[in-house]
Amino acid sequence: MILPGGTAQQQLEQAVLAEESGWDGVFVWEAAYGVDAWGLLSAIAVRTSRIRLGTMLTPLPWRRPWKVASQVVTLDQLSGGRATLAVGVGATGLAETGEELDLRTRAAMLDEGIDLIRELWAGRSSYHGVHYDYESDREDVTQAGGAVQERIPIWVVGVWPRPKSMARALRCDGLLPQYSSGEGTPEELGAVRTWLNERGAAPEFEVIAEGETAADDPAAAAAQVAPWAEAGATWWLETRWEMPHHSPERMRQVRDRLIAGPPSGDPG
Repeated sequence: MILPGGTAQQQLEQAVLAEESGWDGVFVWEAAYGVDAWGLLSAIAVRTSRIRLGTMLTPLPWRRPWKVASQVVTLDQLSGGRATLAVGVGATGLAETGEELDLRTRAAMLDEGIDLIRELWAGRSSYHGVHYDYESDREDVTQAGGAVQERIPIWVVGVWPRPKSMARALRCDGLLPQYSSGEGTPEELGAVRTWLNERGAAPEFEVIAEGETAADDPAAAAAQVAPWAEAGATWWLETRWEMPHHSPERMRQVRDRLIAGPPSGDPG
C-alpha cells in the first residue's frame, strides 16, 4: 500500500495496521515539503517486524545521493533488512524549489546518483562524476553504516518502450514502469517482462504494477490484480492518489482498504 498522506502519527498507525492486515509492504510519498519520508519510515520500522518499507518515490536529482544512501542504510538497520529505495528523475514540484528542470540533465544526475549510492553501500568512499564528487577517508563511518541486506533493492522508473530509460532499469533491482501510451495494460507489462528477460534480467528482478481496487469486494479486487501477475508483475502497489490526500474521508478510505487486506484473495 502506498500511503497517500496524513500526519506522521496517522501514517504510522496505518503502517502498523497494514502489517496486521497481511500487506507485504508500505511505501510513503517523499514530497518537497511535508512529513519527512525517512523519519516516518524509521518510526514504522521499529513498530513493525515483517513488511517491506520504502519511498514511492525518491526524486533522486533533488537530493544529495550520499545523504539518501545514509538514510536508506539507517532504515535497513532499524528494520532488520526491510528497506527498498525507489527512485526517479522527479516530475512534480521542481519549479517551486529551484531544482534542475532539464530532463536530460536530471536523467544524468539519476544515473550518477544510483552509481554513487551503490559505491557507498559497497564500502567504497570515493566517487567522481560530472554532477557529483564524493571523497572521504573516514573508514570508521563507512563501516558503521553497513546495511543488513546483502544488496538493498533499488527500484527505478522506466518509460516503456524508450531504450535509454529501460536500460537504466537493468542496472537496478526492480522497475516501476511508465507507459508512453498512458495508463498501461497487462499486455504491455508482459512485453516489458519479455524485454527484460531477453536482456538478462535476473530471475528475482521485480516488475511493479499499481492501481486502485475496491475494499468491499475481495473477489473483484483479486480478479483485477490477477492479469498483472500473470503478465509478470511481482508487486501490486495499491494507490489512492486522488486529491485531497489528507482529508478525513481519504484517511477513512485508506483505513478501510488496509483492513480489507491485499487484493490477492488471501488477506491473511
